[in-house]
Amino acid sequence: MRAGEAGVNAAEANAGVNAAGVNAGVNETDVNAAGVNAGVNKTDVNAAAEKAAAGFAAAGFPKMPARALMALVSSEDGSLTAAELADRLGVSAAAVSGAVRYLQTVGFVQRVSQPGSRRDLYALHDDAWYIATMRKSPIYQSLAVLTDAIAEALPAGSAAGARVSEMGRFYRFLHARVPALLDDWERQRDSESAGAMSQGGRP
Repeated sequence: MRAGEAGVNAAEANAGVNAAGVNAGVNETDVNAAGVNAGVNKTDVNAAAEKAAAGFAAAGFPKMPARALMALVSSEDGSLTAAELADRLGVSAAAVSGAVRYLQTVGFVQRVSQPGSRRDLYALHDDAWYIATMRKSPIYQSLAVLTDAIAEALPAGSAAGARVSEMGRFYRFLHARVPALLDDWERQRDSESAGAMSQGGRP
């Protein structure tokens, strides 16, 4: 091989290496972009979960249990370890412990052992945990009883007594209607799920 040909071949080889380097750089950029997009999605999910938790807290639900509950609801499997909850929420292990203890007490979550691991999972019971909670909760009946007690303590025929009595009737109305509403929702949910499955989609 003549010296000139060797020089040309060497130049071509270097050009090939440089082109490969450029391509590798493009691929790396694509990977990095994908990582950024994944991070944005995760951030969006966490932000939405925190906003929902704030709404629960504004409605009277304890703040930390609300944050833990929304973190579980928004997780893919509906379950997280205590360490994962602490990392996602940016809180201490003690804060997570108190939150999940409350959620277990009210029946929203359960602790699940993992075979071969010392770390337990905290998981939602199933997709209908909120329905079961509403069925078991006597909150409206309890509120009716409490408002009736106030009405009885007020003078008969007073404006305050009439106002409180109406509150009691409203709570009893809700207590009587909620079971039928839950039945309607379950039928609608099952119908929609069956329709989605028949079309090859997710329920």
